[in-house]
Amino acid sequence: MSISVNRKTRVGIVVNNKMDKTATVLIERLVEHPLYRKVIRRRKKVLAHDESNNCRIGDKVSIFETRPLSKNKRWKINEILERSE
Repeated sequence: MSISVNRKTRVGIVVNNKMDKTATVLIERLVEHPLYRKVIRRRKKVLAHDESNNCRIGDKVSIFETRPLSKNKRWKINEILERSE
């Protein structure tokens, strides 16, 4: 699947796949605290569209931003980078 250049892409871990054609993906990023300069881990859960229901819990996936697909779904799964055991 090809994606355009100006879309946001992220890498995350699938934490839930019990919905039909939807997976919950946990995105982690590291940010520096503005005052104390300590590196903090920020986490965000997003709902991603999984057309073929291929994702399993623990899979590392690449997702990209898309138009709103439902009330909370704004991302699509691009590819599965690493399978969980």
